[in-house]
Amino acid sequence: MKERKSGVLLHITSLPGTPGIGTLGKEAYKFADWLKKAGQSLWQILPLGPTGYGDSPYASFSTFAGNPLLIDLDDLVSRGWADSKSIGPAEYIRSEGPVDFGSVVWWKTPVLYNAAGYFLSHADAEAKSSFEKFKSEQKWLDDFAVFTSIKKVYDAKAEKEGVRGRESMWNYYWPKNLASHDKDAIDAWTKEHSDDIECIKVIQFFFDVQWSALKKYVNSLGIKIIGDIPIFVAADSADLWANQALFLFNTKTLRQKACAGVPPDYFSATGQLWGNPLYDWAAHKKTGYAWWLSRISNMLRLVDIVRIDHFRAFDEYWEIPFGAETAVDGKWKKGPGAALFKTIKESLGNLPIIAEDLGVLTPSVEKLRDAVGFPGMKILQFAFSGDEWNSSSAENAYLPHNIDNTNCIMYTGTHDNDTTMGWLKSSGDALKKNLCAYYNLYEDIDLTTLAHTLIRSAFSSVADTCIVPLQDVYGLGTEARMNTPSTTGSNWSWRMDKNLLDDRGASELAWYSKIYRRNGGQSSC
Repeated sequence: MKERKSGVLLHITSLPGTPGIGTLGKEAYKFADWLKKAGQSLWQILPLGPTGYGDSPYASFSTFAGNPLLIDLDDLVSRGWADSKSIGPAEYIRSEGPVDFGSVVWWKTPVLYNAAGYFLSHADAEAKSSFEKFKSEQKWLDDFAVFTSIKKVYDAKAEKEGVRGRESMWNYYWPKNLASHDKDAIDAWTKEHSDDIECIKVIQFFFDVQWSALKKYVNSLGIKIIGDIPIFVAADSADLWANQALFLFNTKTLRQKACAGVPPDYFSATGQLWGNPLYDWAAHKKTGYAWWLSRISNMLRLVDIVRIDHFRAFDEYWEIPFGAETAVDGKWKKGPGAALFKTIKESLGNLPIIAEDLGVLTPSVEKLRDAVGFPGMKILQFAFSGDEWNSSSAENAYLPHNIDNTNCIMYTGTHDNDTTMGWLKSSGDALKKNLCAYYNLYEDIDLTTLAHTLIRSAFSSVADTCIVPLQDVYGLGTEARMNTPSTTGSNWSWRMDKNLLDDRGASELAWYSKIYRRNGGQSSC
């Protein structure tokens, strides 16, 4: 009999108690302890990369690098890698409430550069030896550090000249020789800015040391970390800049040939225009998918299980003409299919991967997912509509009784959904009526009871794994929503109250895990 597992979805930025943003410090360890008390064996997070436009972890400057904003400053001081007098937050930095990314970047970035300089002049021989080892092992680091160094200079120049948005990006604003990744130009820049580049590498070392220590502690509690990688990289990234031949990208004009997104779906009537560059899969195949091997290897170094966002694009992807205003006029193109995963398996072995298989699926997508053996996702919120409940409603594929393959993960909702309580409140009486009809409850039942009924339903499902966002555990409303797709503004900024975690929430999850046999063994992912 397969082991049944459960866990909680919470990104690092949402942790409380540190200036401006959640970090890899003490509060992360406290949350791990709470997960243990709650009988959970999985901690799911969002992508860990340095966030770019819109502060989205799905639009990172690098798919390999860590987000410097997550580095815990107190930990650096305790290690002797930073001066305690230099880490105090600015007056405009708040320790509670939503993350103000702009303010955090403005304050914390120079603090981290100062700490990097302090490390280079004060760290002991053992720490410096570890740093040199880190630099030699992480092959992506040179390109990322040079990209970040150039970006700092030309972002500042663009801001001074009033250049904004896409026009300030590397492929629009940098000198042609640097934007083209010309070796001589890069060598000259590296020589001239060697101190800055070394500090950038130190900051990545800080992240790696802190993350590795946290992961080791989490694993010691019998908890595995589910990481997340977007299938696509950001246009404004070291990934595209350093690997232009691997994308649908014109290396002469330095412009994308097409961009990524999805057609109209549950989240948006005009689809989602992501703007990411698309892969030249033929070019990847010629290299033996070397870049993908490096990417997956790096993720499996950082986490125990990898969730790949938008898995269906490996079968078919939505190609949108570059410059389009919406995703409506795109067209489906064939992806690499099983060949990519066969190559990865031959090199790396069996892969602990979760396939984000949401959206409009075709039989070929499902066939690919099942052929490579990856568990898919089921979202309980998708199981109910505002229409009157009838016999056809009971055929919804996301309803617990319709799950025909236990090799899947059941969620109440994801980072892209409203919280369950927010969803219940905004959907009105029709949804409440449908839920009561399905669960055979009285229609005058309160929404809090309904929300907990949905959590219990997710835990009791036949899915091998169940994941619940922390917001749902405590019945938080729309104010705690993490992301609303196709919008900008307050996304990704939710941060928990420092007093949120308590024994009540832990006891409830522990009980569900016990009675539905989700509190032991190894993950089935």
